[in-house]
Order: sequence, then C-alpha cells, then structure tokens
Amino acid sequence: MASLTQNYNQHYEEPAFEDICLTPADFQIRKIGLGDLFEALRRGYADFGAKPSSAVPLLIVFYALAALIFTLFAFGQEMRYLAFPIVAGFTLIGPIVAIGFFAISRRRERGQSLRWRAAFGFIHTSHFAPVLALSIIMTLLYVGWLYMAELIFFSLFGDGGITSPSAFINEVLTTRQGGALIAYGNFVGFLFAFAAMALSVVAFPLTLDKPVTSLTAIAVSIRAFTANAYVLAVWGLIVVALLALGSALFLIGLAIALPVLGHATWHLYRMLVES
Repeated sequence: MASLTQNYNQHYEEPAFEDICLTPADFQIRKIGLGDLFEALRRGYADFGAKPSSAVPLLIVFYALAALIFTLFAFGQEMRYLAFPIVAGFTLIGPIVAIGFFAISRRRERGQSLRWRAAFGFIHTSHFAPVLALSIIMTLLYVGWLYMAELIFFSLFGDGGITSPSAFINEVLTTRQGGALIAYGNFVGFLFAFAAMALSVVAFPLTLDKPVTSLTAIAVSIRAFTANAYVLAVWGLIVVALLALGSALFLIGLAIALPVLGHATWHLYRMLVES
C-alpha cells in the first residue's frame, strides 16, 4: 500500500506531508491593499487563459443548478422560496468548486503539467483529509443558510403556501412581509457570507499547499481576514459583483467568472500568507 501511494505521488508530482504538520505560529500574515486585489484578478485571468477548458465542467454544473431552480418553480410550488437562497448561498460552497483552480494555479507557478488528472492528484495524498474536512464544514454552513432562509420565510408568510410564481413575486415585491423577507434574508445571508469568507479565504489553498490540519488552516484564514478586513470585504463585493454579472448572462458568464475568481483566490492567498 505504501508503494502504491508513493507511485501516485510521483505520477501526479505532488509532495507528501512532512512528518510534523505546521501550526498557526509557523505562518506570517501580510497586509495587502486594494491594488493587490486587481493584481490577483489579473493573474487569475492569466491562469484561466492558460487552461480555458475549465469552463466546460462549470457549464455542466451551473446548467444543472438552473434546471434545479426551474424545477422548484415549475413543480415544487411550496419550495419556490428556496430558489434565491440556493443561488445566493452558492458562494458559501464556492471554495469547494474552486479547489481544482487552486491546484491548476499552484502547478502553473511551479511549471508543472496543467492536466486536470494531475491537478487532482492531491486526492491520493495526505492533503485530501483537511480539504475534505473543510468541504464538509462549508457544506454544513450552506445547509444552515438554507434552513435559516426557510425559517425566515415561514415566520413571515406562514405555511399556507403561495399558489403561483406570479403571486410569489408579487408577495415578495409589494407586501410588508416581502420587504421584511428581503431585509432579514439579506442580513442573515451577509452574516453567513462573512463567516464563510473568514473561515475559507485562505484555508482551502493553504491545505492544498502546506502540511496543515483543517483547524490550522481555519485559524490562519481567520487571522488573514481580521488583519485585512476592509480589503477582503471589498474582495467579497468584487466576488458577488462578478458572480451576479455571470448569472445575468444566462449562467454562461459564470464559466469565465468562477475560474478567474478561483485562480485569483490562489494568488490572493500567496499575497496574504507567508510561511
């Protein structure tokens, strides 16, 4: 079994963990400025240009998401209220989707192969366990957001249901309950997004790059976020704006926006964390 793991590591050119994992004290956090955000985006776009085929799987994922939302509206009338939370909350699990882009950027800066099979070679190394743990945490956060969205909806509208899509939209846009739904929903969504960014802004790239546990990665991520709260808040707005623009272009734009953001996040991690 040991020789099999070694062969995987050699084939995918991924280093094995060191005997002792790094701790939060082994990492220094840098202060960055707004200009660094745009430099990260520039580098992210360059990485996307080097591997544009990453758009293909994303188109499949997001058109499946669009099909799910359409199904909610067409058949699951009592669950239409989840359509917006499903889309808005996708940013909470975005780092899970972006792990492949982090790997591609990492390999590109090392001059290694950009094949997807090689990029996901970390699955056969000790890096996989902390990445999986972080993925579970972010998924639970996403489920928690959907539960809170459902709780807010039923607390305002009761469980009587809304008969049609037009009636649902009318209730949301023209009634006091609808206004409260928008206000409370966006406020709670902001809190979830704030927590997600603090937990994951550098955690996923760090677990992919260094021998750390998931708890160490989260601790370093929180330190990076608190040390650069204003700049990273702007980064959050940039992410939301680019995702919204991509969604407005019938989701096709997401096939460009998400890879660029994923690659850019890797470069942001490089700017923020020094080991």
